[in-house]
Amino acid sequence: MEDGLTLGKIDADTGERFQSLRRALGVTAFGMNLMVLQPGERGRIHRHERQEEVYLVLEGTFTIMTGPGEEHTLGPGDVARVGPDVRRQVANRHRQRCVAVALGGAGTHEGRDGVAYEAWEADEGRPPREVPLPDDLSAKELLGP
Repeated sequence: MEDGLTLGKIDADTGERFQSLRRALGVTAFGMNLMVLQPGERGRIHRHERQEEVYLVLEGTFTIMTGPGEEHTLGPGDVARVGPDVRRQVANRHRQRCVAVALGGAGTHEGRDGVAYEAWEADEGRPPREVPLPDDLSAKELLGP
């Protein structure tokens, strides 16, 4: 792995319940796992020492339990953040598989560290808010039918 661009592909059909996307991509700043839960499958009750987690549901219905009788149901496109000290258990209570991405990290977010350029040839970058968005692609530049 080298610094720069690493490409990967999510494959929910491997038969694996948990897949480390972090390792495959060489990510070192946060955890990232693909979770594929078949009907009735659930994870361990757990919490973290420092790491907060975000769950992003891609397919199916994902349930997060945070205590006895405390359930939160998410569908495709829903996201949830769970703080480090909160005990949680994830489950698929439905008859279709559930696919979600779990992202976890600790420490302070280094937001707004981006540098934007007006052209590929530009030598000087500026904060993104100071660089206008480029024109949208023309119809001739679009791919596909």
